[in-house]
Amino acid sequence: MLENLRILDPESGYFNNGVIVIDNGLIKDFGSKGSIEIPKNANIIDCEGNTVMPGLIDAHLHVTGQRSGKIEERLTTPIGVFFARAVKDLENLVNAGFTTVVDAGSLIALHLRDAVNENTITGPRIIASGLPLSMTFGHADEHYMPIEYVDYRTSKKLTPFMSLICDGEDECRKATRYAMREGADFIKVMATGGVLSQRDRPEHRQFTLNELKAIVDEAQAANRWVHAHAQGTEGILNSLRAGVKVIAHAIYIDELASEEAKTRNAVVVPTLSIVQRLLDEGEKLGVPEWGLRKSAEVYEQHINAIKLAYKHGVKLATGTDFDGGIGRMGTNAMELKLFVEKIGMQPLEAIRAATMNAASAAGLEGKVGVIKKGAIADLIVVKGDPLNDINTLLNPNNIKLVFKEGNLIKKS
Repeated sequence: MLENLRILDPESGYFNNGVIVIDNGLIKDFGSKGSIEIPKNANIIDCEGNTVMPGLIDAHLHVTGQRSGKIEERLTTPIGVFFARAVKDLENLVNAGFTTVVDAGSLIALHLRDAVNENTITGPRIIASGLPLSMTFGHADEHYMPIEYVDYRTSKKLTPFMSLICDGEDECRKATRYAMREGADFIKVMATGGVLSQRDRPEHRQFTLNELKAIVDEAQAANRWVHAHAQGTEGILNSLRAGVKVIAHAIYIDELASEEAKTRNAVVVPTLSIVQRLLDEGEKLGVPEWGLRKSAEVYEQHINAIKLAYKHGVKLATGTDFDGGIGRMGTNAMELKLFVEKIGMQPLEAIRAATMNAASAAGLEGKVGVIKKGAIADLIVVKGDPLNDINTLLNPNNIKLVFKEGNLIKKS
């Protein structure tokens, strides 16, 4: 049981002198002290008047263990090093208050998910797509590498960074089934070109509407959803009309696409942080010239587009697109700061985006990211007032306690 705390409910804000009762990993009850029954022999933790809120969620990142933006890092670093780095990255995420992350493309994350679930390593809950789907000459068909490095149809061995290259409805269905066979919790697709792909652009439509419909159909048949890298307007609209649940990046989302997203209750994860990091640190980290140039080109467009989506009432969720190299794990609360400073959200709205809305993007709506009876007890104890200063959440030293499924996994 947690007592002597100020509860920050993402739906309604604060109430003071709070108590939260945890039983079997779930929130059994909560409220003001004296208003709820305290179980006999309860293990009581004094939160010293600090703020308790749901654990933070990053709804789009890549747990890969990278440490630079250099293309050659993937070719010259042993796979075991990537795994070791990624384990440390998961620890950093927990220490920063992140109890759930959505990994939008990485075999490393797919395997570490299972290691976290069996308590072999400490980390946030990982919801993982594993191998992303890309068309030939798509965003994840890494154009600067020989095709045998990136195409599962010709490669004899899976590598941590490869994608599933598929063209036409039949191949798209087969690739979707292949990803699920590998253990995907959801399906990641590349519906447009991008900033960090050499020979295409964010505006380029990739995959046809019918190809996307085939992917969504296969995913839904297995009770999974689709999460699309979609930066250009046409790709965003195609994804939404095909039934895609999560739209990542949305650099060129317009009024029509915003209304479509709102009508379909889709979640848009802007990932403002990665573009900011590319501009701030990309050259130092060895990001290729074409990636730096396109980052600068889309920066203002991206912010203005997300402002428009926010104005239209689109459900926005926090996600950074960090991979450990471009974007250090543990600094992911940067996205909340950008939502406040660049998009114009109030701190409580940004916290909703990082809890309730991000939970929806993770397929865990109502189960995490909320303080409700019966919800999973993923909770963080924060020193300071996030509603007065969102920067409070950016300093891991302010995250005093982290509970995941009721288990204390950080104490400082």
